Amino acid sequence: MENSHAYDHFRTQVKPALASKLSEFKILGYDSVTESSLWGYLQKKKWKKVKDEIYLHEIIQDILKVKVSDYMSFATIEAYKSPEFSLENENEWKKLFK
Repeated sequence: MENSHAYDHFRTQVKPALASKLSEFKILGYDSVTESSLWGYLQKKKWKKVKDEIYLHEIIQDILKVKVSDYMSFATIEAYKSPEFSLENENEWKKLFK
């Protein structure tokens, strides 16, 4: 299970903003992005440094300012970090460069 983040208590309040951003992603052709993955991006990237005092409107602003390109770059790097991505044997390298 994931560790708790300082801003997790805002999550239910900002669901409409998350839904709005996800619908924007879908319009642009990124149907596979989920609310959980978007929230994880915000936690790991945008809110890496936790402010002592943050307001609801700042959280919503951060959500609505997410760019598809920034999210996709983050998701790609996270995929490369996963243990499922391994190019330890020569056959895997050959498949990659076909």
